[in-house]
Amino acid sequence: MAVVVEQIFPSLTWRIRHVAMYPQHPFDFVKLENDFDGIHFGLYANHELSGVVSLFIEGSVGQFRKFAVLPEVQGQGLGKQLLAYLIDFCKIQKLTKLWCNARVNAKEFYTKFGFLETNKTYTADGFDFVIMELEIQSV
Repeated sequence: MAVVVEQIFPSLTWRIRHVAMYPQHPFDFVKLENDFDGIHFGLYANHELSGVVSLFIEGSVGQFRKFAVLPEVQGQGLGKQLLAYLIDFCKIQKLTKLWCNARVNAKEFYTKFGFLETNKTYTADGFDFVIMELEIQSV
């Protein structure tokens, strides 16, 4: 399978977010107020946009949001490739930390990349979340 990750326009993330994360909500639910302030990446598998993630940088700290892979291609390693790309991008940008609000049922995925669970948790839209952080070593 040919896989390419590219920077994409915010609007290209919305369909993937909607289908993969919140199909039961109206389409506009997946749009973030600050989408146009972020850096958005799309993973193309065999030329099809199949995964997305949005990065928001404040100083030397990055937060990624709305990390989503289409259900029909989950379990094929695409999410791993997209997250590895994102971490490398953050290293090049000289960020010192990357964090996310992880769904509790996905925290093992992030742990494999070195993310550490914090004691900050919350529930939103029927999902339990935990804040996870990765200290980034400079390249």
